[in-house]
Amino acid sequence: MRVPSTNVQENFEKYLKFVEANEEIIVTKNGKDAAKIIPCHDADVLKEGQAEYRSSSWVTYEEFLELTEESVQRFELIDGVIYNLASPSYKHQYAVGELFGAFHIWFKGKNCVPLTSPFDVTFVKEEDNINVVQPDILVMCDKDNLDEKGKYKGTPTLVVEVLSPSTRSKDMLKKLDLYKQCGVQEYWLVDPLNEQIRVYVLEDNDITNSKSYKKDDIVLSEVFEGLEVDLQEVFA
Repeated sequence: MRVPSTNVQENFEKYLKFVEANEEIIVTKNGKDAAKIIPCHDADVLKEGQAEYRSSSWVTYEEFLELTEESVQRFELIDGVIYNLASPSYKHQYAVGELFGAFHIWFKGKNCVPLTSPFDVTFVKEEDNINVVQPDILVMCDKDNLDEKGKYKGTPTLVVEVLSPSTRSKDMLKKLDLYKQCGVQEYWLVDPLNEQIRVYVLEDNDITNSKSYKKDDIVLSEVFEGLEVDLQEVFA
């Protein structure tokens, strides 16, 4: 991201948040590159298996939009914290591909549409707490909540997150809480390492049911009757 020196001087704390989220800031003066602000941590934090990197102070939705519009990296915003999304592993992407393939076939010709990351979903928990995430897979049944630019500010009916070592805590705790509070009806939490999927049924900010499926099982949707996936294909 290139930023004029006057902007950095006037809004240093904001740009420091961006640097903490692993965004490189090029400071310009009179239209020319003059300096660079880079994070001090090891660049390996972005690799799969390392803990995801996040900023240490509250980031507003407006600041998040400014960062994502200027950066080539992918970020999520949950409860004022920016998460820099790491590059996924082979097992992660294989599971996503198999699940999405099954979803694509099953939803063909139906009113709901399955989509894969990267695709921003904006949740408004409170007026001053707007969250933006990129689920691995989502099922959108409210296409009227797409704006003229194709941006989505609705509520997916079903969300799938595939666990990675770097995202396990976020997906199991923070995202479960976010989806529960914001009206998602079903949440699939996929664990390629242990070859299992847990399906949560969510209603009225609560978990009303949950089931765990292992590699030899057929996972069944609780919300979409008839939607099923053979886990031997997902964890082949």
